Amino acid sequence: MRHPYCLLLDDSLPPQILEKLQGITTIIRPGSEIDAATLRQITTAVASPMTGMEDSWFERLPALRLIAVFGVGTDRINLKAARARNIDVTTTRNLLTEDVTDMAFALLLALTRQIISGDQMIRTGVWAAGKKLPLGTSLRGKRLGVVGLGAIGFDIAKRGEAFGMQPRYYNRSPKPQAPWPHHDCVIKLAENSDILALAISATPQTEKIINADVLKALGAKGILINIARGAVVDENALLAALRDKTIAGAGLDVFLNEPDIKQAFFDLPNVVLSPHQGSATIETRTAMGQCVIDNIAAMLAGKPALTIVN
Repeated sequence: MRHPYCLLLDDSLPPQILEKLQGITTIIRPGSEIDAATLRQITTAVASPMTGMEDSWFERLPALRLIAVFGVGTDRINLKAARARNIDVTTTRNLLTEDVTDMAFALLLALTRQIISGDQMIRTGVWAAGKKLPLGTSLRGKRLGVVGLGAIGFDIAKRGEAFGMQPRYYNRSPKPQAPWPHHDCVIKLAENSDILALAISATPQTEKIINADVLKALGAKGILINIARGAVVDENALLAALRDKTIAGAGLDVFLNEPDIKQAFFDLPNVVLSPHQGSATIETRTAMGQCVIDNIAAMLAGKPALTIVN
C-alpha cells in the first residue's frame, strides 16, 4: 500500500530522519517530473527557513494540509494564505535555542578574542617569527543589548549574565519575566550597549530595523551579532559601517539572499562570517527532524499537529 505523498523541499534532513519520513510518506521532490494527478494528492510538505514555500504551490496542491518547517523561520512562507486554505504550518520551536545562543557567543568571542587572526598568525608562521597578537577585549562588564526577547533572545541575555555582562533589551512590549532594562527604541538600546545581539523575527515590520542610525548609535567600539535573519539588517549600511569603522566589528550567521551573499563582506577584516550554522549540531538537528516526523505523523493519523504557528 502506497504511503501518502509528501513534497520534500528541503534536502538537509539528517539521514535517519529521512528514512523515518520514507517510512510514513511517499516522498516527492520538486525537481522530478510530477504529474497533475500526483500533485492533487500531496497532503504534506517539508520546507526550511531557507527554502520557504512559494504561494504558487498552494494552487498546485489542493489537498495540502500541513507544511512542516525544519527550523523556526517562516518569513518565506505566507502564513495567512496557508491558514486561509486550512493548511497548518509547524516549526521546530524550542529545540534549537541553546545551540543558536552558542553560535551568538562563538561569533562574539571570535571577534573580541581575535581567534581567527590568531589562527592565521600561527598557520602563516608570523607568530613563530616574533609577531604578537594585539590584546583582545573582555566580555565582563560589557553592556549586552538584545533585540527581540523571544526564547533565543532571552537565552542570549541569560548567557550574557554568565559571562558577567549587563543585559538590556528591545521588544515591542516589556517582558514581565525579564529582570533586565527594557528599551522601547532600538536606537536608544544601541546607544546604551557595547554589543548588540539580534534575535528578532523577520517580518515586514522588522525589515532593516538595524539601519545606519542604529549602527551610528552603537558606536566605534560596538559589535553587532546577527543570528536572527539577514532581512532585519540594512546590509549596505552595515558594510559601510564596517568599512568606515563606524562600529568595531560584526559576527554574522545569517545574510540576505543566502547562500549568494554580498562579496563585499569577504574583504573586511572586522567581520566574522558563518554559513547559517546556528542550529547545526547533530543533537539538535536530530531533535528538529523528529519534530517534523511527529507533526506529519499526527496529521496523517487525523490528530492536530503539535507545533502549529499559524
